[in-house]
Amino acid sequence: MTRGRALLLLALLADSAAAGAPVVELEIRDKLFHPAEITIPAHTKVQLIVYNRDATPEEFESYELNREKVIVGGRSAKIFIGPLEPGVYPFFGEFNPRTAQGRVIVE
Repeated sequence: MTRGRALLLLALLADSAAAGAPVVELEIRDKLFHPAEITIPAHTKVQLIVYNRDATPEEFESYELNREKVIVGGRSAKIFIGPLEPGVYPFFGEFNPRTAQGRVIVE
């Protein structure tokens, strides 16, 4: 198998694995996360879709989840999290850290 075919196969496998991940939606609106708290199953990879309804960009950031992603105003982004152990994982908006705060609860 050529290197190009191997890379294509790996990309297709990654896409099909991601397609089976549960999807959780989150909005940024008025410089706040809605809902501010989401619950996901433990030991499961989850696709988080973040919609930025504001006109200005915001960055989804979490040290505990080891994720950061800038989402341009009026756009959305997919962020994969997990699999995670049960617990609470805070996240915040880097550009509005006083208001844009939330947490992922893993059960």
